Amino acid sequence: MMRPELEVIIQAHPLFSGIEPRYISLMSEGAWETHFAADTYVFRTGESATHFYLIRSGMVALEIHAPSEGALKIDTIEAGGVLGWSWLFSPYRWHFDARAVITTHAIALDGSFLRVQAQKDHHFGYELMKRFTQILIERLQATRLQLLDIYQPQREGLR
Repeated sequence: MMRPELEVIIQAHPLFSGIEPRYISLMSEGAWETHFAADTYVFRTGESATHFYLIRSGMVALEIHAPSEGALKIDTIEAGGVLGWSWLFSPYRWHFDARAVITTHAIALDGSFLRVQAQKDHHFGYELMKRFTQILIERLQATRLQLLDIYQPQREGLR
């Protein structure tokens, strides 16, 4: 996909609503189109996190591995969603497994490049932090709700 097309897609994404056009152009420099077949892993816990994805179509499940339960789905990300925040926070390792539930098309953005740009332009860095902190809060809330679901039967047995 050509860069002008990527700029249009990035600018239209809800995550970047209201961000300055020069930042859209900057982000598109390190962007590319990608896809994942159904039931393939996009990334695994502990792997190096160097980028993030704007999901265009499909669905990705965020999972954690519980020794007694196996893979537990924490959340799903669909079209219009954002996959990945670990690229922004040291030690830059994924905290979940991400698995394509169905064929998924996405735009990948180079987080390593964006971290360097954010260091050079703190206003840009602040814009990224505002947006990705909101994603982090949403993921933590989804994890909290999932944990409540998992432990509900145990609490009911204690009554």
